[in-house]
Amino acid sequence: MPTPAPAAPLAPAHPAAPPDPAAFGRAHNFTAGPGALPLDVLLELRDEIPAYGGLGATIFEVSHRSDAYDAIDASAKRLLRELLGAGEEWHVLFLQGGATMQFHQVPLNFLRADASADYLNTGVWSAKAIEEARRFGRVNVAASSEDAAFSYIPDPAAWTLDANAAYLHYTSNNTIFGTEFHATPHAEVPLVCDASSDFLSRPLVLAPHGLVYAGAQKNLGPAGVTVVLVRESFLATRKPDVPPILDYGRHTGELFNTPPVFAVYLVEKVLRWLVRQGGVGAMDAAADRKSRALYDRIDRTDFYRGTVRPASRSRMNVCFRLPTETLEARFVRESEAAGLIGLKGHRLVGGLRASLYNAVPEASVAALVAFMDGFEAQHG
Repeated sequence: MPTPAPAAPLAPAHPAAPPDPAAFGRAHNFTAGPGALPLDVLLELRDEIPAYGGLGATIFEVSHRSDAYDAIDASAKRLLRELLGAGEEWHVLFLQGGATMQFHQVPLNFLRADASADYLNTGVWSAKAIEEARRFGRVNVAASSEDAAFSYIPDPAAWTLDANAAYLHYTSNNTIFGTEFHATPHAEVPLVCDASSDFLSRPLVLAPHGLVYAGAQKNLGPAGVTVVLVRESFLATRKPDVPPILDYGRHTGELFNTPPVFAVYLVEKVLRWLVRQGGVGAMDAAADRKSRALYDRIDRTDFYRGTVRPASRSRMNVCFRLPTETLEARFVRESEAAGLIGLKGHRLVGGLRASLYNAVPEASVAALVAFMDGFEAQHG
């Protein structure tokens, strides 16, 4: 059976030049999720359809228990551990249901009826996680930025943490409002992180965490798979009698049900692409450059206005407004006509939003900045 080629070193000396997106009719894609995928990953996918290697079929047409899929699954887990520096005490799971399922699955496994858990409320997704956790036990909202439309990350000095909590849950990046934790929270209990929209865009300090989860559709692959990393010592604290399909322990011990084969197959390719780019450190540096260029443009004049306090600004989801909603609608129309897509803000907050995930090249950000210059010159 065919197996993926060995992974490249984590810090290649001379990464291959990327293909030209314009040659394939691709726009500059700032969509918040599902977000942009690397073009060379898409070209690999094209070349492996309708047959993967010598298999005689695509990998998502054959058994998930085949040697070919086993090799892809094992490679993806190995690459993810290498990119994050995660030791063997970490289980890597590829589950379904998105981050929304994890809002339910985490407390189902770890929050006992007579216990409590701490949650930091920094936006819509953390609020949904809180709502689910309350089905299973007491929730202490240790801090919230709802008082200012989630425009900041609460100061840790003001958090009201419970030293006996089962865990502290936080959402590392807020895709809707555009805030991000720039330091790992400190607590006396294990951390649980929803890292869906900044996963693998920066180093992750694993030591304080018991569990990390991330929907793949921002930085890691297509929609349809959620990566869960759970530490063995934290796993040992889970409740008994959890339904098997939702029991993390059951998934660490066996391939319990049919995994999202196509999504995992593409995740493995994106992980290889990350390796070729130089790993998480290279993504971290690129995220700094891309977000700095865009925020500098927003701050240059009063025509564009950032919606988040500067100290809490996300590097993944840059949210901003124009003087009127009419101008914002025109900005969206004209940017799409210019080949820049996905810039309309979330329906709950309006405005504009540029998502700068790992696969968004710096050239796309430069094109957006140039468009903003021209738009202001014409309408400012």
